[in-house]
Amino acid sequence: MIKRIWRAAGVGGLLVALAAGPFPAHAAADEPAAKEAPKVELVLDVSGSMRARDIDGRSRMLAAKRAFNEVLDATPDEVRLGIRTLGANYRGENRKRGCEDTERLYPVGPLDRTEAKTAVATLAPTGWTPIGPALLGAADDLEGGDASRRIVLITDGEDTCAPLDPCEVAREIAAKGTHLVVDTLGLIPDAKTREQLVCIAEATGGTYTSVQHTDELSGRVKQLVDRAADPAATPVATEGADRCADAPGLKAGLYTDRERFGEHRWYRVDVAPGQELRASVSVGADRAVNNDYGVLLRAVTTHGREIVRGSEAGDGRTDTISTGLRYPKAPQDAQGSEEPPAETVCLQVSNSFSAPASVKTTPGMPLELTVDLVDSPDEPSDVAAFGLGRGWWMLGVLVLTGLLAGLLWGWITRWRITVWRTN
Repeated sequence: MIKRIWRAAGVGGLLVALAAGPFPAHAAADEPAAKEAPKVELVLDVSGSMRARDIDGRSRMLAAKRAFNEVLDATPDEVRLGIRTLGANYRGENRKRGCEDTERLYPVGPLDRTEAKTAVATLAPTGWTPIGPALLGAADDLEGGDASRRIVLITDGEDTCAPLDPCEVAREIAAKGTHLVVDTLGLIPDAKTREQLVCIAEATGGTYTSVQHTDELSGRVKQLVDRAADPAATPVATEGADRCADAPGLKAGLYTDRERFGEHRWYRVDVAPGQELRASVSVGADRAVNNDYGVLLRAVTTHGREIVRGSEAGDGRTDTISTGLRYPKAPQDAQGSEEPPAETVCLQVSNSFSAPASVKTTPGMPLELTVDLVDSPDEPSDVAAFGLGRGWWMLGVLVLTGLLAGLLWGWITRWRITVWRTN
């Protein structure tokens, strides 16, 4: 009988919870309008130099194909993805023809993974390296609509079709104001290739990554495709200063910069009373670095007093190291009608990276700084993980109510059975 009572109590609690509904009744009405699907085009270098066998004992072309297969399997369904090649068809010495050798291998649109993999499987290292024309073609492929758009360029060498400078092409793309981002990945890059790819990425607010291994290539491309699918913000290029007084003022958003080995960079953020500053930084080791390194993010006052800090350290090969901090600014008592002044908080980003003597330390390593300003709540949040009323306490009330209702129903049932047997 006791088991029946507790079973009835559990059923009663579940019914009450379901009746109350795990989500607010007005949720459907408040749903935002469907966003346009993000677009990504992968631009792959298929020039003759991709035959080199220096990535995990495989050719650069084979490593790229393997990475592409992994990326295609992991691409979110909502992403409209396309593939463009450069240097895939013409084997001759005619410069004009070689610099026109770029084509759309797979159109930007809903992804048919089998079809896209089949197209990639047919590629073989062939010709020239027309990066500039390929970027222009990719920009045309992604044209139209208001969705986020991203070009991911994978190459092992610098452009061979000057005077059409790919860095100037990237600047022209950025000048159109279409918010098209170009990210670049260099396969075993030399100094000239690295310099050119960094310039292309910086011109459009993108990122540059040096790739030495297959898993690094697939992992980074996956990250960039995922970023297009769910962009937290459009990265904005900025340049930190040597001291807070000269630092750029930042608002909430995502910022990119470059930091030299062992450098300190400063940025300023105005935090109003009642707001909480949340900041995080990631520094990418885009080249070989020595063991034992760290990243420090400090929030200090304009007078140099430390408010809070976050730090992270590592030992061994890494791609990125990140840390963050939070600083809640206490609300000011409401006295008078004047708007209380904001506090200027100085953010300092430092790193302790070092590199072997054979590694160039310029340009600096890529840095991403995220700044968020949120209203500090005076009481616990009204939103719980399940969207219930005023949070977890409401869930507890529902469970307790259901339990009591179940117990009551169980005792009533037991009483009715006893009366029926007596009669």
